[in-house]
Amino acid sequence: MALRPDAPHDRPHTVPPTRTPPSGAVVIPPAQVRRSLRSTDLDQVVMTTSLEKIFKMATANSMWPFGFGLACCAMEMIAMISSARYDVARFGSEVVRATPRQSDLMIVSGRVAHKMAEPIRQLYEQMLEPKYVMAMGACSSTGGMFSNYSILQGVDKIVPVDVYVPGCPPRPEAVVEGLMVLQERIKSGIPSASINQETQS
Repeated sequence: MALRPDAPHDRPHTVPPTRTPPSGAVVIPPAQVRRSLRSTDLDQVVMTTSLEKIFKMATANSMWPFGFGLACCAMEMIAMISSARYDVARFGSEVVRATPRQSDLMIVSGRVAHKMAEPIRQLYEQMLEPKYVMAMGACSSTGGMFSNYSILQGVDKIVPVDVYVPGCPPRPEAVVEGLMVLQERIKSGIPSASINQETQS
């Protein structure tokens, strides 16, 4: 189809020919838009990412804890999870699971007797990857004041630990800070202690 000589074929095609642009509207010709996109750096126009970064962000912001309370530190953990004051929902950790198969984070709190070592190890092995462990309090981190034959001197003797939260018992704010440290480790791509242990052995 041939264009008539008087047809307005040189006007911008951003507005349908049947409509006139509203008063005050700026109409940019398509050729000018294409030129500006070519000259602009793509990173300034489009946000790029990878699936791995999205996965890390989702993992860090939805840590479902599995509480393994063995002594008085468990009371602080209950106070932190159940209290609106500390708002662990902002970390995605408000859903405490009763089974390790649905959890990402095992929080071991209190002194670990040698008789409890095997059950802790079995529960840890039931967790799916990526899995993380937090040693909450002095007793689960180092044995605390119970330096005797029946108490394990740190839960890291049986399972790899990612975060140690000091205190006897640790305050809920310290546990929240431990969650934040773990989140930063996940987002920055630091592998969990379980993966580090597998690569070393």
